[in-house]
Amino acid sequence: MAQLLAQAPADSGGGFNFLQSLQSAFTTFVNYLPQVLGALVVLVVGYIIAKILNKVITKLLRKARLDSWLTSNPGGRFVEKVSPGGSPARLVGGVVFWVIMLFVISSAIGTLNIPALTGFMNLVLSYLPNVIAALLIFIVAAAVAGAVGGLVRRTMGDSPIGRVVGAGAPALVMAIAIFMILTQLGIAPVIVTATYIALVGAIALGSALAFGLGGRDAAADMINSGYRKAREADTVRLDAELAHERGQRDAQRASEHADTQARPGEQGMSRPTQQTEQQTGPGLVP
Repeated sequence: MAQLLAQAPADSGGGFNFLQSLQSAFTTFVNYLPQVLGALVVLVVGYIIAKILNKVITKLLRKARLDSWLTSNPGGRFVEKVSPGGSPARLVGGVVFWVIMLFVISSAIGTLNIPALTGFMNLVLSYLPNVIAALLIFIVAAAVAGAVGGLVRRTMGDSPIGRVVGAGAPALVMAIAIFMILTQLGIAPVIVTATYIALVGAIALGSALAFGLGGRDAAADMINSGYRKAREADTVRLDAELAHERGQRDAQRASEHADTQARPGEQGMSRPTQQTEQQTGPGLVP
């Protein structure tokens, strides 16, 4: 084909030479064809490798019971909704697949040697660590929410307060994780920060109002109970001190009384001895 185009007569009119332009385009395409074939080979091989790793990682995570571990708590319901097919293992496998495919596409574009596409892929790859960090935050937050929910159920049981805390604590953990993920991805950071501050302030204000209004009587009972217990403890301590002092005084009085009872007997025994000495005289043996 190239030889036929080369043998075609040239246009001597100085205008647009269609055959020469077609020959140039075909020559450029033929010279560029190895790069296109190389890019296609890279894409096919990379796709096969990414697909195999996706299936292997998904199976390993399912054998490790990641799905049941992350979805068996109130916070795991959100994880189940955002995961493909309700399976966090498939979510992780899908993320691994697309991470590998991004590198494969970048390699294929580098093979084509197109500067515009190469620059775009470099930007995408520079953003990739943020996506991986957001995924890790999501998984860790789901695990923490599950642990918090299990701890609440073990400590508070099936009481009304336990049910409220068991439902609210995992939801709060996942809400904080969502704000962290949006910040990590750089999605409207100003709006995300303002919304987070407003949410935290609303929660703090609601808790203060709930405790100040709804829990006023309970707080008063707690304070009065503590005050009564402190007074009772002081009363018991004073009674013990008074009993100790009274016992010391009684013991001292008993000791003095015993000494008083012993002194008259000693005096009665000394008088007959003096009378005997007066009758017999000094120096005489009776």
